[in-house]
Amino acid sequence: MKNPEATSTTKQQIHTMASQQSALDHSTRLLAMLTWSVLALFMLISYAQAGEKEIRKSLQNKFPNIGPLEHIVKTPYSGLYEVIVDGQLWYSDEMGEFLIEGNVIEAETRRNLSEERRRVLFAIDFDKLPLELAVVKVKGNGKRKLAQFTDPNCGFCKRLEKELSQISDVTIYSFLYPIFPGSDTMVRNVLCSKNPTRVWDNWMLNGVKPPEEVCDTPQTAQVKALGQKLRVNGTPNIIFGNGKQSPGYLPVAELEKNLSALKPE
Repeated sequence: MKNPEATSTTKQQIHTMASQQSALDHSTRLLAMLTWSVLALFMLISYAQAGEKEIRKSLQNKFPNIGPLEHIVKTPYSGLYEVIVDGQLWYSDEMGEFLIEGNVIEAETRRNLSEERRRVLFAIDFDKLPLELAVVKVKGNGKRKLAQFTDPNCGFCKRLEKELSQISDVTIYSFLYPIFPGSDTMVRNVLCSKNPTRVWDNWMLNGVKPPEEVCDTPQTAQVKALGQKLRVNGTPNIIFGNGKQSPGYLPVAELEKNLSALKPE
């Protein structure tokens, strides 16, 4: 007769061995999956780096004077790569055979994907602006912030000032940026006055010409240098507190929307 205790012990041993083998198989599968995941990630990174290297080499060979390529990143659409050249957003194929200028528009939603990316890529750190160079106007509690590059002889700048006059609880920093003929003298007259903010408003909103004033205005040269650094090519040019830069005139509704917006993601 078979010993019942021996039979039970044998079964327990077999069950234990089976459990150990199952655990081993499970660990092996997990290790294999982890290994493949790491390999896939490595291949993906290598592919992206290869694309960047190919593009950089190709564009520098085809355009010897292209200058530094500050940013080459694969986009999620159509295999295109973003390329920043001299502060401008361009696109390239993965081999750098083509350099494309323009906007990518999502057909279904009509979203300008390029403009959305520019807002992120070229966002400005508002707190690092030399605000001491600006003519400052505080309205209400002044909690919201906005800076503008503006010219006293710019028609759209005057239209923008009328829109800004309708907004409350904002601090407006106006960088007087003379690019129109005769604007240097008028900027000097504003800055040399006893109350630049009031004199500026009287001219831009009411057409009251600033009285002749003479003094040193080194901040004008500094503002011009700042505008060139930030690639401000015209006026008005608005910078919101969240870092978004918006060239051109905006109506009050758009101003309010941007003043309330969070930082670009």
